[in-house]
Amino acid sequence: MKIINLVENTAGPSGCGAEHGLSFYIETARHKILMDTGASELFFENAQRLGVDLKAVDLVVLSHGHYDHSGGLVTFRSVNANAPIFLQTAATGDYYSVREGEEPRYIGISENAKALQGLIFVPPVGELRIDSELSLFAGIGLSHPISSANGDLKEKTADDYANDSFSHEQCLVVREGRKNVLFSGCAHHGILNILDRYRELFGDDPTHVVSGFHMKKDSGYTEEDTQFIIDTALELTRHRTMFYTGHCTGEIPFEAMKKIMEEQLEYVHSGDELILRDPPPAKSRSDHAGNRSASEKKKGNTYMKWHKFFAWATVTSFFLTMITGYKRR
Repeated sequence: MKIINLVENTAGPSGCGAEHGLSFYIETARHKILMDTGASELFFENAQRLGVDLKAVDLVVLSHGHYDHSGGLVTFRSVNANAPIFLQTAATGDYYSVREGEEPRYIGISENAKALQGLIFVPPVGELRIDSELSLFAGIGLSHPISSANGDLKEKTADDYANDSFSHEQCLVVREGRKNVLFSGCAHHGILNILDRYRELFGDDPTHVVSGFHMKKDSGYTEEDTQFIIDTALELTRHRTMFYTGHCTGEIPFEAMKKIMEEQLEYVHSGDELILRDPPPAKSRSDHAGNRSASEKKKGNTYMKWHKFFAWATVTSFFLTMITGYKRR
């Protein structure tokens, strides 16, 4: 399986341009897939630089209905007239960024993209199995907390702006050999909720996850934000999964998570080709506690308490260092 990032927020060693957007090219034995198209035609320019032939793409997946993932759809269709574009039925909704003191800003799919031929609208329940290699799924629950960075994201209603339910979000699963790779654009539902849904549908963890975590904020991170980042990182260490992230995760949250997850987490830059490494062994999983003795449960709980304490101390020190360093600059 070949996975190449065509655009992301940060420039990498390839020399490709970067923007606030996300796009991946995925090549398997049977398919050439485009997952999202970034915010502009930059993904196309980078594809040319990297030698990726977008004319050969046979399937496009749109992770959700925001401009920074759909902005290149019209450009794509101008060079590839045949590949179907899979998106959720709610993806063409009126989505806005609404911030205090600012005019609401439309962040949905452009009208030109909505009018393209070859859009395939996927119902928001269950699994859509395209073939033995590819599946799409939605219907993600909210058992775990989600990022406060979602707070500004709204859907326009008849007379107001309501919190976005992200019913337009979907995930792609690519199976090849022993690899089961889960792709999500921004994980607005929260990566932990997405993993719960994956296990519900497929019975186990994916071997690899490629996804933004939507933790990036323009202003300072609160104590609650820091706790959310720590809790998410700790929980992800309890999966036997390799994680590749970027875009809306934000570089500061990534570095904080990296201190906890170590080799289990990697950052993807614009133009990078992913090398899918074997995932490390999972850490102790408290969700299996029902099968353990009372003494084992106590030991496991004590371990997790100390693990959380050291994670909190490490990440808090990191945030303080970033803040004080910024102030000195």
